[in-house]
Amino acid sequence: MTDFNRGIPRAIPAVADMARDAGLRRFMIGVHNKVALGLVLSGAIAYVTSSVPPIRDLLFVVDGAGRLRGMTVLGMIVAFAPLVILLGAAFAMRQPSVRGSGLLYWSIVSLIGASLGVLVLTYTGQSVATTFFVTAASFGALSLFGYTTKRDLSPIGSFLIVGVFGLIIASIVNIFLRSAAMAFVISAAGVLIFAGLIAYDTQRLKAIYYELGADQAARGVATNFGALTLYINFINLFQFLLHFMGQRR
Repeated sequence: MTDFNRGIPRAIPAVADMARDAGLRRFMIGVHNKVALGLVLSGAIAYVTSSVPPIRDLLFVVDGAGRLRGMTVLGMIVAFAPLVILLGAAFAMRQPSVRGSGLLYWSIVSLIGASLGVLVLTYTGQSVATTFFVTAASFGALSLFGYTTKRDLSPIGSFLIVGVFGLIIASIVNIFLRSAAMAFVISAAGVLIFAGLIAYDTQRLKAIYYELGADQAARGVATNFGALTLYINFINLFQFLLHFMGQRR
């Protein structure tokens, strides 16, 4: 897994007309198709966890009108499980296989989907749907930019990765401060950071494709990890945009 860490700057190989390479297109289409399937699965699971009372009540605390009041212990475990799994995989998966990386991807997607039910319970269905489509359009445009641009985004990517850690620290601090102004700043920064990471990670996947050469197994692993990276970027961008576009119930 360490071979695919986004924190390591990678120079883009000097390959002529990379955007026209048929193999690269197939690789990138495979990554984006997996992201799309992951989003469909997450959406379906989020609907179930927010709309089916027996399952909803295992994860969330709601009032008589169906409004969210909090999360159960199990809900908190599900919410933090993706982070724990990712940290564990970073140490355990030194030589990842296609099957192992695929299992990691679908496990993370399923767990995040289950925890996303909290958004469906917090915001109106119309605002969630509108924000999702805005996020999808933005994701497509940003990923296309990262795929076609000739500019090396590695320096920007390193700055954005540092920004992610800053977001995490600020978010933890604001759990205790409960500052609306700070929440606004965090959301605005989050939109900018994850928008940039979508373009950066797309370009990084191009570099990884050429580094792997004809190793099909390694490409399969890269497809899974690449899809996981872009999926997480999409979900974070979506959640930060909801702060501005979402209408609470």
